[in-house]
Amino acid sequence: MSVAEPALQAPVLTEAEHGRQLRRAVVASTIGTTIEWYDFFIYGTVTGLVFAKLYFPRANPLVGTLEALSVYAVGFLSRPIGAAIFGHWGDRMGRKSALIATIMLMGSATFLVGLVPTYASIGIWGAVILTALRFLQGIGVGGNWGGSVLLSMEWARTNQHRGLVASWPQFGVPCGLFLSNIVILAVSAATRGDFATWGWRIPFLLSVVLIGVGLWIRVGIPETPVFRKLVEQRRIEAAPMAEVFRRQSREVFLSAFARMAEQAPFYIFITFVFSYGVGTLHIKRDLLLASVLVGSCVSFITIPLSGHLSDRFGRKRIYLIGTAVTAVFGWIYFALLNTLVPLWVFLAIVASLIPHDVLYGPQAALIAESFTSRLRYSGASIGYQLASIIAGGPAPLIATALLARYHTWIAIAMYITACAVVSFIATLMMKDYTNKDISGEYDTD
Repeated sequence: MSVAEPALQAPVLTEAEHGRQLRRAVVASTIGTTIEWYDFFIYGTVTGLVFAKLYFPRANPLVGTLEALSVYAVGFLSRPIGAAIFGHWGDRMGRKSALIATIMLMGSATFLVGLVPTYASIGIWGAVILTALRFLQGIGVGGNWGGSVLLSMEWARTNQHRGLVASWPQFGVPCGLFLSNIVILAVSAATRGDFATWGWRIPFLLSVVLIGVGLWIRVGIPETPVFRKLVEQRRIEAAPMAEVFRRQSREVFLSAFARMAEQAPFYIFITFVFSYGVGTLHIKRDLLLASVLVGSCVSFITIPLSGHLSDRFGRKRIYLIGTAVTAVFGWIYFALLNTLVPLWVFLAIVASLIPHDVLYGPQAALIAESFTSRLRYSGASIGYQLASIIAGGPAPLIATALLARYHTWIAIAMYITACAVVSFIATLMMKDYTNKDISGEYDTD
């Protein structure tokens, strides 16, 4: 049942003015997600490089890596909580205010990570504080994605370009990945032997600057036309999160399973690769960082391109192609890494983001379009972030455990293929709303 909300002033915009607002919304969403993913990725990268030694020094190397990655996984477990909190907020009070709150939460938690004392200073409490801050990071990321996608997509006037418009917030992921890795690479070169003792803190502390930039960008964007229309029609839900599970639970769970082929391999390719590459294969850390950096640059092209192709050929068709490629590529990836030849290692890591991007480009529109407008922030957010529990969070842990148990990369490649099969089936079961009106034709009232 919907409830009345205070009316928002809805200005009448010309076509040119609407176009300007759309561009501002896309830029705000992209820059905002870039900042938030920078915060999230530096934690993941530093985890594989130094956290096991600094916060779990009594453990053997394998146990230390598992423990550090467990802290890393906490950020994924808290993502659905963030989706629930900010999904409710965004569907009740607007997309814009929810997005401002997420960047404040995420940036503050990241800055504080750079100040956490190590085990040598305060013992196990360092790991406890680190875990709590990672939990807050996950809440921020969990609430950010849905709002960023809707801020862009709900300003789009035409249905024909919705996949491309919605892919730009996704573009913030490679931007954040690029920014985090180039900062870590620069700090690593500048601090050299001191990187593992204090140099790693610098990328976290720099996030305080990014908080200001993100706030300045997001505060200047008006609320989306779709949300204004919901307010005018008095169709705001009293409990949107409960309502979306009551009316569209099928879409929620299909969205989560559809992400397995994208999310689990991604965190193996950009996070597990550091512990595996340095610890098992003894590949130079800077080669791995540089390879991920170049791969993120490739994504600058492949993510929006995939979003555009989904507008032309259909979301499901492009997404199914991406899952099929991912099922095969895991085998190629590890085979190339294990040659230990720098060129093949470089090519494997760079190419690993391409099948991911074929999925990630159309994914925002595929998921967001599945939910009716008054439940869209809640439904898209929780469906998207539930994958963190079944895919993204456990993936580096599962890969580490499989390697320890079977002593071969083949087990990890099989795991990637299994994730792709699950996503293929889930995607087949989803409805395709490419280029269709999503304002209410499948409303659940």
